[in-house]
Parts: sequence; structure tokens; C-alpha cells
Amino acid sequence: MKHQRLIEQFNLRSRLRFNVDEGQIWLDENRMLLLHARAIGVLRRELIDTVGDHEARGMLVRMGFVAGMQDGELAQKLYGEGDPNDVFGIGPELHAFEGTVKATIIDSKIDWARGTFFGEVTLDNSWEAESHIQQFGVGDDPVCWTIVGFASGYCSQFFKRFIVFREVECVGKGDSRCLLVGKPAEAWGEADGYLDYFRRVDGVPRFLQQENELTQLRGSRREPFPTGKLVGNSTGFRAAFDLVSKAATSPINVLLLGETGVGKEMFARWLHDHSDRADQPFVAINCAAIPHDLIESELFGVQKGAYTGAQASRPGRFERADGGTLFLDEVGDLSPATQVKLLRVLQTGEIERLGDDQTRKVNVRLVAATNVNLQQAIADGRFRADLYYRLATYPVVIPPLRERRCDVPLLATALLEKYEGSYNKKLQGISEKAMCTLKAYPWPGNVRELENLIERGVLLAPNGGLIEIEHLFAGGAPASVAGAEVDRAGVVGNESEANRSRLYESILQDGFNLERHEARLLELAVQRAGGNLTHAAKLLGITRRQLAYRLRQGTTPAT
Repeated sequence: MKHQRLIEQFNLRSRLRFNVDEGQIWLDENRMLLLHARAIGVLRRELIDTVGDHEARGMLVRMGFVAGMQDGELAQKLYGEGDPNDVFGIGPELHAFEGTVKATIIDSKIDWARGTFFGEVTLDNSWEAESHIQQFGVGDDPVCWTIVGFASGYCSQFFKRFIVFREVECVGKGDSRCLLVGKPAEAWGEADGYLDYFRRVDGVPRFLQQENELTQLRGSRREPFPTGKLVGNSTGFRAAFDLVSKAATSPINVLLLGETGVGKEMFARWLHDHSDRADQPFVAINCAAIPHDLIESELFGVQKGAYTGAQASRPGRFERADGGTLFLDEVGDLSPATQVKLLRVLQTGEIERLGDDQTRKVNVRLVAATNVNLQQAIADGRFRADLYYRLATYPVVIPPLRERRCDVPLLATALLEKYEGSYNKKLQGISEKAMCTLKAYPWPGNVRELENLIERGVLLAPNGGLIEIEHLFAGGAPASVAGAEVDRAGVVGNESEANRSRLYESILQDGFNLERHEARLLELAVQRAGGNLTHAAKLLGITRRQLAYRLRQGTTPAT
């Protein structure tokens, strides 16, 4: 049977993996879900009841379109391993493999050079038609909406042009079979509005508009501040953001605490932008990046002639931030002498330039940040306790990224949009396997490291494609998606069996020589055992006599 031949030819079962320990199912690099058809049917019914047939149909068509594109990407990876028609035929087999429908191409006109497709496909055992009949009975219109979307998305991805399927016969409307017709979108035309199902319409459905209006009339509590460029929804992020937002409109000094790279300067900028000083300067300085003998002049300014080389007077960061906000990053690295002068400025609101005896009044809102444990630094004599109490009037702890992993997808998406513009690219997003790896990564460099990885990914990913793991990590992926796979009998094995199966699959390539591989394996076992044949035989799972016999038959040295 062609069905069985394609599954075996392209080894589709080995690409389906179950990782029960992690609660994940993977088809190649795409995460899958094993859901009850009845539950999806209930969701479908509630969607229709809530937004109406037209809106629900569009949503489900577009959902199916994305699924089809995902499977189209898998088929494209196998392109070149067989006849193009066989590779294209993986689509219907995948749909059957996933339990959605048995699709059969009964007629097709394919021009591989031009990338066009005209064809007809019959559907057997459509879960969607069965579910719709159970929920609504036989109706007047075709109902296999997600399947239509899948076929369209698969062909569009495979042929790299917009190809649209339409269901012209459907069991859900009383026909004897379900029949799809597919052709390039332009061949359908725009007259009847069918192509609109494949396009997301901007705007809010009417029922949502009404709900929003009622909410406003009720005076429901709204979020006091938008998060803006601060991205996150984890408990730790929300706690930090809630503290910062409460301090935004007050003059209180804020101390931001957290590891390097968690985004302390972003929080400081948000604090300034949402304060009553937003139209005044925001001045930032990294205290750890400036030598100790220059930090005072940078902070407080210098008068002409104060020291050799001071050929002109210039204001310091305090004067430049007058009326606005001064952000002192890595304040824990200030020298003892600078700490004394900073304390005086905070107490009096006055600064003196280096080499000058004139005092200048400054009105500055101070936001400090550090990754140093200041209380430990006080105990060690490296930081003044009185300065700490001035700075720590309102401390805010920003948790590291590894403690708010649910923020990783949100941050990654926001950074992707940022760098798409910088590199003049438009990408489909980040692959599910790559996103899974990002969420599992420990993030020693926090948000800054994530930003660097996403920028690298945008640079390396092909325009219009997905960011994969190899685009993100220069030294290779830190972890791989593993799991048990389905064997030819449909039985799920364990993870170690799956790993061995993948190893065997990689060995069985062109040019495989059993005798040469066996000899090499025997040699490695002897080497690992330090020449001890008894130990080497245990590694191989055979007796010493069997090992000695095989070694005598070959050229592998033995002791």
C-alpha cells in the first residue's frame, strides 16, 4: 500500500516522540497535543455560538492553515530524499497519522517548475464532519473548516505560493463524501469573499466591543500603568512592576536589586518615563565602568584647572540630570571616597565640582541599582551603612530570568519584533523546539543574554522562515528534545530505546558496511577496557570466548 510505503520510506514513526516525563509530544521539531475529539468539538460549538458561523469558520480555517504550514515544513526537510510526488504525498499521510482525516488525492496537475497545483482530494472519516453532525445535525454548508485550512497551508508552504482549497461536497451537508478542490488563490477570485476566511480581519468583533463598553460604564478597575517596553507576566515580574508603578509619581529614591542583565536600566527608564519628570533629562552612568580616579568628576563635574588636563569646566551627571532622573548603575562598586560625597549630595541636594568651592543646587530623582549584596558589603566594610539607608528607602528586587521562565516566550517575541526591523527581515517566528529549549535554558546572563541570542537568530534565520535552535546557540543547542518514539507496530518505547533507534537510523546510510562497523565497535570496547577482554566482553554483552573468536576473525588487536 502506498500509505504504508510512504510511512516507511520517510520513517515518519521515528519522528513522532513521546516524552512522558516532561509532558510533551513531538512530531519532528513541532510540539503536538493529544486531545479528545469530543472536547475539541465542544470548543468548536462554543466558538460558533459565541462569535457566529462566519467568524468561527475563519478562525478555524486559519488555525488549520498554520497546522498545514507546520507539516509542510517537515515535508520540505525531506525534499530530495525521494520522488517529489512522494514527498508531496507526505501531507495527506501526516494528516492521517495525526488522526484528523484520511485524505486521498484523486486528481492533480502539478507544475514543479512553476510551483503550481490544481487538484482534488477526497476525505474519509473526517472528525470535523462527524463532530459537527453530532452537535448541529446535517446543515446547508460544508463544515470541514480546519481540514480545508490544513490542506491550503500545507500546499502553500510546499509550493511557496498561496494555494487555497475549498470543500465542494461535504458529509456535514448531506453529501455522500467530502471533496476538496485546490488551486492558486488568484484562480478563485475575490467575488464571493471566500478568500476572506484565510485573512485575519482587523478590528474587534461586535460582542467584544459591547463588552468593553459595559466594562467602561461599570467603571471597572484598569491597570494603572501600561508596562510599555517592560515585558513579562510572571508572578515575580508583576510583583516588581507593581512596586515600581506605585513609586512612579512620587519623588522617592528607588534601589533596584538583581543580577546582571535582568533589566534594571529598563525598569529605571520606565520609572522616569511615567513620573512627573518625564519631560526632563534621564541620565545614566555605570559606576563600575569608570575608573575610581575619574568617577567623582563624572558625577559632580570639574572646574577648569582642577588638575592637569582640565582645560575647561564641565558639568557632571548630577547637573545634567537636574530636574530629571539620575540612574546610578552598579552603585555597589563606588569607592569609599565617592560614597562620602554621594551621601552629602543626597543629604543637602548640593554638589561641588572638582576643584571648585562654589555649591550648586540640584533637583534630581535618584534611582540606583546593583547586583552586589550591599548588606554583606557593609559587614565587610566596603559600603557605608548610612549611604545604604539613603539609597534603600524603596528597594525593588527584580528576579532573574530562570525564576520567571513563563516570561521567556513573551520576551523572545518582543525582541524578535525589535530586531526584525533592525535587520529588515520578516520571520514566521521561533520554532517550537527552539522555544522549548529557550524555556529550559538556565539563563546565566538573564534578559541581556536572551536579547543577544534573539538578535543572532534574526541575523542567521532565512527571511520568511523560522528561527531554529542552530540559529540561536553558537556552540550548538544546550539540550535536545528527546522522548520515546512509536515503532512499526504502533507501540511506544522508552527514551533510551528511542535514542538507540535514532542512532541505528543514522548508521544505516549509504555506504554502510556491517563488518567494518563491527570491527570498529570491537576495537573501541577493547580500548575502553584497557585491553582486558573479559571487561570488553561485558561492555558488548557477549562472552569472552565469543569476543576472542571475533577478534581472531578480523584484524583488531587483542591482549
